[in-house]
Amino acid sequence: MRVSIPSEPARAERVDNLLALTEPARAAVSAGALAAGYPLLRFAPRGEPHPVVVLPGWLASDVSTRTLRRWLGRLGYPTVGWDLGRNRGPRPEVTDAMRALVERLADEHGTPVSIVGQSLGGIYGRRLAERSPHLVRSVVSLGSPFAGVAPRRNAAAGVGMYQEYRKLRAVERVRPAPALRVPSTSVYSRWDGVVDWRTCLQEEGPVSENVAVHASHLGMGLDPAVLWIVADRLAQPRGAWRPFQRPTRFGLRALFPTG
Repeated sequence: MRVSIPSEPARAERVDNLLALTEPARAAVSAGALAAGYPLLRFAPRGEPHPVVVLPGWLASDVSTRTLRRWLGRLGYPTVGWDLGRNRGPRPEVTDAMRALVERLADEHGTPVSIVGQSLGGIYGRRLAERSPHLVRSVVSLGSPFAGVAPRRNAAAGVGMYQEYRKLRAVERVRPAPALRVPSTSVYSRWDGVVDWRTCLQEEGPVSENVAVHASHLGMGLDPAVLWIVADRLAQPRGAWRPFQRPTRFGLRALFPTG
């Protein structure tokens, strides 16, 4: 009797399908872990108060980032959502409204704005930092597949970016995206069931890094390890950015894979 051994591509496809099917359940696990670990998050780093904009993922709204925004507000950061309804892709009016929001906050507070973007929201944040680095203090992207999306030089090309984003579970070859000029941290997970984790990587350098977590794609904004990373990155002083160091207290290191 001949036994058929699945090929490597077939095994990879099965793993991808399993990750996709279990996304909702694993997001619920992150929510439970947040409830259990919330007392430890009181020890998360705090930094200089400055405005923070939190951008939702594809087809999501500010409702999806409510937990993250409330928590950042408790840490002392003036935090806002994008207030543009459901994220249906980077239309020109959307990109213009986001830039106007960042400009207004920077002017009101007299300091550049940090951007935290989940999935497609992280791509938006990086585009803003590329075009207006003087307005952006730092960018933290959560499961954002920017390395699998071709660079766009103007807002009108946003539809093409959106179309490419939809294909990102079928990436064969990908290389890390160029680093931004402002401090940037890409949070990614090898357990991501929506996008290929390799498309979330950037070139690492003096002010750029990639940090791994165990979270699902949908659970990024609820995962305690992700919330700790976001707090730590926002706490970095201007002009004195340092790469993320996994915490060692209270057994928190176990929440962070090595890569």
